Amino acid sequence: MNEILAQATTAGITGNITSALGLLGAAIGVGLIGNKAAEAVGRNPGASGKILVQAIIAMALAEGLGILSLILS
Repeated sequence: MNEILAQATTAGITGNITSALGLLGAAIGVGLIGNKAAEAVGRNPGASGKILVQAIIAMALAEGLGILSLILS
């Protein structure tokens, strides 16, 4: 009985760590995308509309991967 409990506890801890790392990666990705988008708009303000659209799409994809890591682990 104790062995089954230990395995369940280990699986729960491993799943939590995996979820946390996946969500941390998504947060870092969104931060980097936002940083580079702001830098690009600073360099070329005339292209801000195109940069904004691409940045939002990229951020949505990064967040989607973070949510997938949360659901699958």
